[in-house]
Amino acid sequence: MPLTQTTVEQVMHERKSVRKYKEGVVIPQEKLQYLLQQAITAPSSSNLQPWRFLVIQDQQVKKELRAIANDQEQVETSSAIIAVLGDLEMYEHVEQIYDANYEQGFITREVADLMITKSRALYSNLPEAVLKNIVHFDAGLVSMQIMLLAKDMGYDTVPMGGFDKVKFAEKFNLSQNEIPILLIAIGEASAPAYGSSRLPLEQIAHFI
Repeated sequence: MPLTQTTVEQVMHERKSVRKYKEGVVIPQEKLQYLLQQAITAPSSSNLQPWRFLVIQDQQVKKELRAIANDQEQVETSSAIIAVLGDLEMYEHVEQIYDANYEQGFITREVADLMITKSRALYSNLPEAVLKNIVHFDAGLVSMQIMLLAKDMGYDTVPMGGFDKVKFAEKFNLSQNEIPILLIAIGEASAPAYGSSRLPLEQIAHFI
């Protein structure tokens, strides 16, 4: 069914940060794959798609992860943890990305070659701090899509930035160009999430 303004708003407002999950609920891997496949339609800087994912379903591994994630209960009790990572060498895939854009008829060969040349030259020479800002920003975009899509599929989520990123990288043998950014717990809520207020729009938005 195509999304309407009503259904989009409904999913947005129904999505809450759930921290109490029904233990033992298994989400079929094909559903998790579908979720990520849809979520990666999110925009990214120069379409370089720097997000990478580590989906943790093994109960023992989740228990071990809880120890380096500030002992947050949902790390262990949720059905899965989607670790959102950022690839600081995302520009290494620029040819694959823009060749596919050309082959699928989105751009001309001339534009594809120009974007390949410009993107590689720009991103490969950026300071690491700038690259980290870019991958964090893009990871935020794809993470929000994951959580909204999960809610539309009948699952609850909570994003977690509070974990030892150094220990995470060591435990899961991340390559030097991969950095952990966010953990997203996904599963079925065993208790409703708390509601939360928002600042008045007139306090935070100005129209010129």
